[in-house]
Amino acid sequence: MSEQKKIIAIDAFGGDKGPNVVLGGINQFLYQNGEDSVHFRVFGDEQKLRRLMAKYPRVSRNSTIVHAPNVIRPTDKVRDVIRHAQDTSMYMAIRDVRDGGAQAVVSAGNTGVLMSISKLALKTIDGISRPAITTMLPSGGGDSRVVVLDLGANVSCDAENLFDFAILGSVYAEIIGKMPRPKLGVLNIGAEDTKGNETLQHLNRVLSENRDKLPYEYIGFVEGNDISAGRVQVVVTDGFTGNIVLKTVEGTAKLIKRVLVENLKKSLLAIIGTFFLVHVFKRLKHKIDPRSYAGATFLGLKGFSVKTHGNSDALAFANSIKYAVDLAGANLNDEIATRATALMPVRNMLRTE
Repeated sequence: MSEQKKIIAIDAFGGDKGPNVVLGGINQFLYQNGEDSVHFRVFGDEQKLRRLMAKYPRVSRNSTIVHAPNVIRPTDKVRDVIRHAQDTSMYMAIRDVRDGGAQAVVSAGNTGVLMSISKLALKTIDGISRPAITTMLPSGGGDSRVVVLDLGANVSCDAENLFDFAILGSVYAEIIGKMPRPKLGVLNIGAEDTKGNETLQHLNRVLSENRDKLPYEYIGFVEGNDISAGRVQVVVTDGFTGNIVLKTVEGTAKLIKRVLVENLKKSLLAIIGTFFLVHVFKRLKHKIDPRSYAGATFLGLKGFSVKTHGNSDALAFANSIKYAVDLAGANLNDEIATRATALMPVRNMLRTE
């Protein structure tokens, strides 16, 4: 195996559609990106995986199967499985990252359990209070994206947690999103300084008074419509609100697609017109298709754990793998730790009231 190859651990039995879709996603990734850069350690029932891999010779050539006899189901509760997960495909894949066998793990499994095991096994980066679920959503024109966090890991947050999310999001935007000195805002019910609860107002005061010390451009409070408008590049919020934002964006994308398809079918003229606008529709599909941003990471941990949708198809899983490979190749966590240390004096101001 080439020393340059990234090694990605795969939870083959997480998700709603089973290992066939997972292997299909690996196959699609290898087809699109070549077989020279990534090797997969695939965790799950060895006999079943060997039988399925017979359909995917490309995957078989670039994978090592690691037998994991048990599976964490989508309906399992964290408290019921966390102590008995050691022989499951999810736990063993995460542990592989912790032990240095792989550089990142990808799973479509139970979000709550994945988050809990990842946090327990991988630990939080020094100087960061909590990890946050993070991804980039469509925004503005062209291929513009916006980093939003937290998307569901932390239902309630204090000002220090949100400050840490700003560190995580700004570093992520710079390194993964290629956005130098990103514009960062705190999600609120209005842009005015007087809006929102005491936690948000306190955070806003401290960030506003220390703008010159921040490595990102703090623009204050932003509203939900700013996320898609392209006005802001990093949006910080608690996991309760962030998860609602994520589901709303995904639902809106599906609505747009459904309305377009239904109306195009109703008119012969519209059908003819689509042939002249095919490139426009392709760009629109790529922009709003949730599969194009299928992966989200638990940012702030000492290893990379990527969550993809439980109902992901092969394309979505392939995109999640690409996302994990990008994370594994970036100097992300070292920069987060460095920035957390540098900004500790500002963070400490949040404790003074």
